[in-house]
Amino acid sequence: MTGWVELDGRRLSSGEIREILDERPHILSRFGGEFALAWNGCAARDPLGVIPAACPPGSILCDGKIIGRVAPDPAPATLEEAIVTAVALRSDEGVVALSGGVDSALIARLAGLPCVVVGTEGSHDPARAKAAARAFGLPLATVSPGPEAVEEALREVVGAIPDPNPLDTAIATTLYFAAAWAGEHGHRRILAGQGADELFGGYARYLTTGTLEEDLERDAADLSRQAERDQSVAALHGTAFSLPYLDTRVVRAARAIPAHKKVRAGVRKYPLRQVAGRYIPAEIAWRGKKAMQYGSGIWRMIQQLARQNGYKKSVQGYLNQIRRAEYGI
Repeated sequence: MTGWVELDGRRLSSGEIREILDERPHILSRFGGEFALAWNGCAARDPLGVIPAACPPGSILCDGKIIGRVAPDPAPATLEEAIVTAVALRSDEGVVALSGGVDSALIARLAGLPCVVVGTEGSHDPARAKAAARAFGLPLATVSPGPEAVEEALREVVGAIPDPNPLDTAIATTLYFAAAWAGEHGHRRILAGQGADELFGGYARYLTTGTLEEDLERDAADLSRQAERDQSVAALHGTAFSLPYLDTRVVRAARAIPAHKKVRAGVRKYPLRQVAGRYIPAEIAWRGKKAMQYGSGIWRMIQQLARQNGYKKSVQGYLNQIRRAEYGI
């Protein structure tokens, strides 16, 4: 088994999972959590595909055929209740990837775990993460990679993620350093805020679109692909990302909120900020923030490395060069 399993709001031990699979396999359809299971020629995977596996997300597969679905049905909950429960289920161990924005700050405050922030010298995220960690009384480690470290990381990242395009590579490289720190310090779980932008309307382009509902649906459908990307770099360091906002309860509560209430009066992720405002300082809950690849400075450093290697206008060309040199692709 990879990951963890819950049943009706209670974490299951590995022994309990084995007993259910051997003696009461019908209960598997109610499993929640983040997992990929394999037993007796069968496999199963969590509904949103947070944990990568050959089995399709939410499927129960036996002898190569889908015989059922994983469809947990937790009790109805408000958005606040859902987020609090989702974080609590994941907070027995690990570290929080804290950028200082509302998504990760709310998780950090609820989890009460040590935090790590990634940011090159002079970038935005470390200062904001430090302010948040100080407000919550939580320890914070800062990883500040220089050009050589980023270039070395890129050699691994472009070979690990499914599609090493510039955007995915920049995001994955930022997460690479968080995962490396977590692995070096004995953590196997990294709580992170992925999914909040897609569920609650966090991208700047949502402010001007005329098709907000359709855009949110399209972007949410891409979350399992993003999870595969992120888990690929975490696996390089023996860790995994755990995503409270992709908990079944949170997804259900988010989808019940009309699109026009998620982006309103020029404010993105409005419902999430309302919940966060009850737990974290207003200046964090309601403040906008750059995406991690920009706030961390990693994107800018990748651009600089590309120019230094003769690719003044094509980061993709630079990434392709690394891929060819390292993997012959």
